Amino acid sequence: MFSVMKKELKTYFCSPVGYVFIGLFLIMFSIFFYVDVFQYGSTNFEYIFYSGATILTFITPILTMRTIAEERKNGTEQLLLTSPLSITKVVLGKFIAATIIVIITEICTFLYFGILSFFGTPHITTALVTLLGFLLLAISYISFGILASSITENQIIAGVITIGFFILTWFLPNFSEVFTNFSLINMFSKFPTGQIDIADTVTYVTFTILCLLLTVIVMQRRKSVR
Repeated sequence: MFSVMKKELKTYFCSPVGYVFIGLFLIMFSIFFYVDVFQYGSTNFEYIFYSGATILTFITPILTMRTIAEERKNGTEQLLLTSPLSITKVVLGKFIAATIIVIITEICTFLYFGILSFFGTPHITTALVTLLGFLLLAISYISFGILASSITENQIIAGVITIGFFILTWFLPNFSEVFTNFSLINMFSKFPTGQIDIADTVTYVTFTILCLLLTVIVMQRRKSVR
């Protein structure tokens, strides 16, 4: 598992992928930060992550769309399927590597917290709870992105499926309140208020595990067919 994780991290940082993800997020985050702080005079670090969650919706495929689709396209998937490592460890290695990129991105956002400290007194506990919620949202997105990448060899199609699903869950509550608990981004809204909602946390973790299990099943079936 760790060998796969290291390989993926090397891929992220030896190619533009990791830098593009981190760079795009921080550029967009900086724009919202400027608007909130200098236009509206807000010094609430956590509220900026409402915008950060929206950014994540559209840039997560940068990390995930190539994870398995590229292996299939290049013909290297067969090496993964026949390697001594179990498919579960392969999937987890790819998942952990993508999650590490998100964690690095979150660490970079502490720069903005430091800037806000000169203008006011941002609440560190609330900020940490917000970062936890953001990480939970991110791993949910990553797990689905990897699942989408496992069902096609076309990275673009994997990216479109991923963004399409995220947008669908985003707007589901507009059709019926029944779907409120199925909206990943809506569940995040409680974290910037400093609340760790147990039900939402369990939902994020369950969704993540489910997507990873489905990815393993998809790859296992492909292995058995071969």
